[in-house]
Amino acid sequence: MARHSSTQPIYIAIDSGGTFTDCVWVERGRVRMFKVFSTSQDPSLAIADALNKIASSGSSILLHGTTVGTNTLLQRKGARVALITTAGFEDAIEIGRQARPKLYDFFFDRVEPLMPASLRFGVDERTSSEGVVLHAPSSEELRGLKIRVAEQNPAAIAISLLFSFANPSNEAAVVAELKELAMPLSVSHEIMPEFREYERTSTVAVNAYLQPVMQYYLENLEQRAGASGKTKIFVMQSNGGTTSLSAAAAQPVRTVLSGPAGGVVGAAAMARHSGCERIVSFDMGGTSTDVALVDRELRPGAQGEISGLPVGVPMLDIHTVGAGGGSIARFDAAGALRVGPESAGADPGPICYGRGTQPTVTDANLILGRLQSDRFLGGDFKLDAERTHWIVSEWLKKQRCKMSLEQFAAGVIRVVNATMEKAIRVVSIERGYDVREFALVAFGGAGGLHACELASALGIPRIIVPALPGALSAFGILVSDVVKDYSRTVLWRVSEKVPQERLDKEFSNLRRKAEKDFRNEGWRGAIRYQLSVDVRYRGQGYELNVPYGRQLVAHFRQEHERRYGYNYPAREVELVTLRLRAIMKSAQSGLAAARAVTADSGSGARARGEDAPVRKITTFMGGKPVKAGIFERDSLRPNKKYSGPAVITEYSATTFAPPGTRFWVDRAGNLVLQIKS
Repeated sequence: MARHSSTQPIYIAIDSGGTFTDCVWVERGRVRMFKVFSTSQDPSLAIADALNKIASSGSSILLHGTTVGTNTLLQRKGARVALITTAGFEDAIEIGRQARPKLYDFFFDRVEPLMPASLRFGVDERTSSEGVVLHAPSSEELRGLKIRVAEQNPAAIAISLLFSFANPSNEAAVVAELKELAMPLSVSHEIMPEFREYERTSTVAVNAYLQPVMQYYLENLEQRAGASGKTKIFVMQSNGGTTSLSAAAAQPVRTVLSGPAGGVVGAAAMARHSGCERIVSFDMGGTSTDVALVDRELRPGAQGEISGLPVGVPMLDIHTVGAGGGSIARFDAAGALRVGPESAGADPGPICYGRGTQPTVTDANLILGRLQSDRFLGGDFKLDAERTHWIVSEWLKKQRCKMSLEQFAAGVIRVVNATMEKAIRVVSIERGYDVREFALVAFGGAGGLHACELASALGIPRIIVPALPGALSAFGILVSDVVKDYSRTVLWRVSEKVPQERLDKEFSNLRRKAEKDFRNEGWRGAIRYQLSVDVRYRGQGYELNVPYGRQLVAHFRQEHERRYGYNYPAREVELVTLRLRAIMKSAQSGLAAARAVTADSGSGARARGEDAPVRKITTFMGGKPVKAGIFERDSLRPNKKYSGPAVITEYSATTFAPPGTRFWVDRAGNLVLQIKS
């Protein structure tokens, strides 16, 4: 990290998931890891416990990926928020775009706004689209607004006035008046100075909704983990970079995909060292599966959606589905087998964990022999196979199902694979990419168990299971750079000639803001900038993001051709929003090249020099028993080719190689699997 002390603190990355809390750290130049069960009621308890085990003495730097923001939105457990907007636009947050996600579902309930009508207040003001203040709010109006807001006693306030991105003076006047209420304020021209009032207002509302919750959580974490002053805490953002604790508390909307973003960063870093720059990342954890496509570089999108709510801050384009190892299997009213999105989580967990009573994907893999009960978490946690077989058998009897245990388990795997295959198609094939030109990077505790069948179904020839697959999100957080994103909507029409001077002036303004923010947070080091522009043809409703340069328009036309199959050579284009990404290199980024080791490395098969199967076991493929060898990943010799069927075990994950699969460990320490064509 750019901040370094003379005492050389230990760098620790911790990713809090729904089932496990993953810890990765650097010790004597080597990467180590372990996993602990998450404490869902208060994630900071598991984090503090892990920190005490890793760095009981001495200073440390904690890089944290959190799901607190995501879970708060999904469960609607955020703060009571007041919204201040231009008079007449109080209901824009509820009207939205009037899009129906399920067009033919007469019983579909739309997503309710985060604040009711009683907490939405209008201000008599108006700014033109060119940034001219047509009417400024009077001091009497602002005092009355403050009294009305105070009477409702909200926990946070969101402020989003019409065209504040063009001229924020009216919005600044509202902020100055409401500061006296001593409540957290989320202001649109600071968080998202862009057009489209619905998306901008929704983003600011989400930020305000999360602010009190995230502030409480981060303060609690700082008190537990950094009370001694020996631990400095930084937080992973959705854009693939870390930021300071204070910045994350002020703008928590930028952390809603914190953990999954770390996974994409880690997948891209590890695949690059195996010679792959075009990848589909496939992160299958205990609760959900996150997929993303990386075409040579990480490029966050400008718009996303969380729990049905638009979020307009840069975030990596990650598609999430409710399919994980803990996803619960059930039969619906028509007798069809369904899997997820409900999850057993960490408590009670799958049946094989010892407390659960409903069959899950993890239980199905155990029944099929792909998970070995004595090799879970390196043998530290034993899966209860006998309990699983008995409870699932009794459950099937209650469901009046005549399938055998193995047939039912195979059906669970097919159903959950179909869900995950669809998710991969969303980020790849549906966006004009040929997945046959990409490698599938499978990680998460369960990713390697399903990767080969998914790759085979999609025609992906190569699979990479990176080192530390069960904690790759934490590893990605460890090697992430410090990143800040800035934007400004301009709406300029151009033909072929780019207005270079005007663009350079606007980008210079964004650069100065970035330098000020880095300086205020105490960062020291060289800042690298990535400049891009959202461009569209005149008359279009949406844009494509293109790297900034003298050939900006030509590059836009090429990207339009690639994405949609056509372009308009003579049509006028619009430069819509300017974007600047400021990056400060992490001192840990070089760790991606080193072979990582787990907390229990250095003994066992590798030390004995063995690379033969530990034993032969029976697995099931297509309803038929198949003999497969069990290999310890640490025992595989670099570049030596092995053949499936095989089960490859390691501390944080298990990989299943079906018959006809070739696999080997490359010089980067990644497990590579090749599907027979």
